[in-house]
Amino acid sequence: MTVHPVSERTWESLRADEKLVLRQAAARLADEFAGFYGPETIERFLASSFDQFADHATVTKFLPLLAERFARQRLHALARIEGLHADGKPVVLFLCTHNAGRSQMALGFFQALTGDSAVAWSGGSEPGSHVNPVAIQAMAERGIDISHEFPKPWTDETVRAADVVITMGCGDACPIFPGKRYESWDLDDPAGQDLNTVRRIRDDLERRVCDLIESLPGGSDYVEPDVSDAPPAFR
Repeated sequence: MTVHPVSERTWESLRADEKLVLRQAAARLADEFAGFYGPETIERFLASSFDQFADHATVTKFLPLLAERFARQRLHALARIEGLHADGKPVVLFLCTHNAGRSQMALGFFQALTGDSAVAWSGGSEPGSHVNPVAIQAMAERGIDISHEFPKPWTDETVRAADVVITMGCGDACPIFPGKRYESWDLDDPAGQDLNTVRRIRDDLERRVCDLIESLPGGSDYVEPDVSDAPPAFR
């Protein structure tokens, strides 16, 4: 794996102003998880999240924001594992190699179709530096914006908290935990593909995600979003 120069930027090597930004992020997370986790746990998750992104990020100014978002996801997963947050919603984790195409498109469809009725995350075994712009364009044609997403690794917390783990091309690198429902989806990697090819991958993913939702407990009862202004695929 290519190591970018920014890989030397760790939590401990940050400038004072950068640490200030992250301390502010830690304060927001502490408020959000008050009564669940203390400052030491919050800072540990935030620091390790920052270090994971610093290892492959090419644009450093967004590192604190990405670290905060990733730490928040991991803390939510940990709370589910430890029984601190039990809302009964099924949790699905979509995994591929770079978390830049297939898993991001699957996540987009799943969240658009289930709304707040279920929880979904995504991750990669070798996260890329950005989401595939052609995948973003193809999903925009379906009225789904995945441009705000970012490639991230899978973690023990997110895998252990998931009820269903969908793998797409990550092979032996994908994590295996006993007691989980696993599905392996055989799909082409959209990396380097033209828009027409990515559209075909997108449409295949849409069908698979719909079938997945139907198979979940109470899947037929999930409330789909208002589709009056949506593309034909959601009508």
